[in-house]
Amino acid sequence: MLAISVKSNDARHLRVTADELAGLVRRIGAGADSFLVVQRIPDLPDVYIQVWHRDGGDYTLEHRDGSAARHFEVRVAGPAAVAAAMTGWARQEPGWDDGLAWELLDFGAEAEPVPEPVLEPEERRLLEEQLRLTLACGYTDRAGLAEQAEEYLVTAERRPLSRAQAGQLADRLWLERVGVQGGWVGETDPERLARAFAALEEAGVTAREDFACCRSCGEAEIGAVGEPEARGFVYFHSQCTESAAAGHGLSLLYGGFDGSPETTAAVGREVVAALTAVGLPTRWSGEPSAAIEIRPLLWRRRLVG
Repeated sequence: MLAISVKSNDARHLRVTADELAGLVRRIGAGADSFLVVQRIPDLPDVYIQVWHRDGGDYTLEHRDGSAARHFEVRVAGPAAVAAAMTGWARQEPGWDDGLAWELLDFGAEAEPVPEPVLEPEERRLLEEQLRLTLACGYTDRAGLAEQAEEYLVTAERRPLSRAQAGQLADRLWLERVGVQGGWVGETDPERLARAFAALEEAGVTAREDFACCRSCGEAEIGAVGEPEARGFVYFHSQCTESAAAGHGLSLLYGGFDGSPETTAAVGREVVAALTAVGLPTRWSGEPSAAIEIRPLLWRRRLVG
């Protein structure tokens, strides 16, 4: 698998193989399916490679290496060379860009520096504390973090951060978190949880991470997101995620779609078995009305972006 995210006109593809990336390149050109944007995992500001193509023409391949001052373009005749360059870029192979006649694009005058937002110390503390919690939860991307930064302190009378200021702050804290996760070694507890949820999906239990904002919304919405033949469900909502990120363990909510206590308890036993199989500790009374707790839990969810 390549540690990349590939955005097309209609979908987002995570951790594709080199063959799958080549297939996506070959596919573009007809109708609305005309571009791919590839970012590394985790996403880094102003680092990406992209291609645009329409049937009957060349492929326009571009890559940006940290800023608009290092944005390059080349025209390529066929998909094989495009896929090879994108794969080399994804693997960070030395000389991946050799053999192509790259040209530096001129975007005109450099943008004016973004001024620091004018915030009271307590406002800055609250804002950065919330953004760091969102990053610790691990389900946001850079765009979502910037939107949260822009909107978090807004009142009817005041909008303290411009979009550019919010983006600058979000990128700084994003890179701070990327640096932290660079020290993590091996599989993390959230990755074990994801494996357990994937196994439950295969077994006919709808399993969703960081799903909905609260239990009421989760219970109302979970039935519409899984396979029609699913027997039951398990999920945790965003408040559960924040609790896990703060070091308090994770509560899982579950049930049977027929509404019976017997099915709910059976689903609960399946969930506990799946968690145990991946090495996560559980606490559960066995009662269908009781949440399943995962604790102790070290919440280290790697950012994707």
